[in-house]
Amino acid sequence: MPAVVARPLPIVVPLVGLLALAATWGSKPHGVAVVLIGLVLAGAVLSAVHHAEVIAHRVGEPFGSLVLAVAVTVIEVGLILMLMTSATGDDGATLARDTVFAAVMITVNGILGISLLVATRRGGVARFNAEGSGTALATVATLATLTLVLPSFTTSTPGAEFSAPQLAFAALSSLALYGSFVLVQTRRHRDYFLPVGPPAQEPVEDRAAAGPAYSEVVLEVPTRRPEDEIDDDHHADPPTDRAAYASLALLLAALVSVVGLAKVESKPIENAITSAGLPQSAVGVVIALLVLAPETLAAVRAAGRGRMQVSLNLALGSAIASIGLTIPAIALATNWLDGPLLLGLGATQMTLLVISMLVATLTIVPGRATLQQAMVHLVLFGAFIVLAVNP
Repeated sequence: MPAVVARPLPIVVPLVGLLALAATWGSKPHGVAVVLIGLVLAGAVLSAVHHAEVIAHRVGEPFGSLVLAVAVTVIEVGLILMLMTSATGDDGATLARDTVFAAVMITVNGILGISLLVATRRGGVARFNAEGSGTALATVATLATLTLVLPSFTTSTPGAEFSAPQLAFAALSSLALYGSFVLVQTRRHRDYFLPVGPPAQEPVEDRAAAGPAYSEVVLEVPTRRPEDEIDDDHHADPPTDRAAYASLALLLAALVSVVGLAKVESKPIENAITSAGLPQSAVGVVIALLVLAPETLAAVRAAGRGRMQVSLNLALGSAIASIGLTIPAIALATNWLDGPLLLGLGATQMTLLVISMLVATLTIVPGRATLQQAMVHLVLFGAFIVLAVNP
């Protein structure tokens, strides 16, 4: 069993989180209690990262990225539903839209930008599989347009709201696109989502035939296969089935702790945002930043190991899961929730979405990226944060 599994904190923190949740559920913590609950919540997020990575190591890519993306989406849906049910008036009407849009901006610009920055920090070029990443980005763009852009232009209902048939179509389409993407990623074209190795060297006979330019002695560097790159990711042996099942149980405990404790912390968060004079949309940004912390940490670690494809799988896979699973769940929940469900973006948000999709396309299509692409994505992410708190 790898040494990473034996660390005590990832085992203890989810259990402490469950105890803290049981002790504080239904209460209104203040002062020091809010800080302590926040620390336990942060620890539960980090524990979720650890156990998701153990499971990912056991099942391999691209299944490992899928495990973490689905886990994060479960947290997101749980938080949105809990906050919508506790919201007063129409405060919860735009919560799903703000959270999903924030998740797209964080994954496409924030996680991708930081990962590229880490991968190219020494003047190198980050390489990845353009076929798989391009497929994922096209899915993100389609899902975002169907669920977040079109509601602002439909005429069946006033405002940025879908009619019931339109919402049902958007929900079913989101599920269909998510399901087909999972099939492509894990079955039909799994090799498109595996890490790529360094560029292959020219064969010796080709260099000799090229003439005097290749007459000097050149040491051979064997071409590496994607399978070789995967094996280098962890020097320890894969965890046993027993360790993987234990991590699965602790991952579920950590997810329950995160959702429950975030619910306990929701009022203090909302009060802090209101006291700071920030718009209500900032709540969605806080939720997205919280639930995507595991993805961000895992993606940056992968980029630091030279596995940029894994970072892209995590970032774009999370965006697909965020829309493809959250919107259907919220659409189903509207049968029991009061008030409207406003999904359509405003002009500023749509502008950011369009430029983000355009820049991401230019980044991914070549199959390699440099520091400049990282800076462009990070500037767009900064613009999103600034405009979210100061629209």
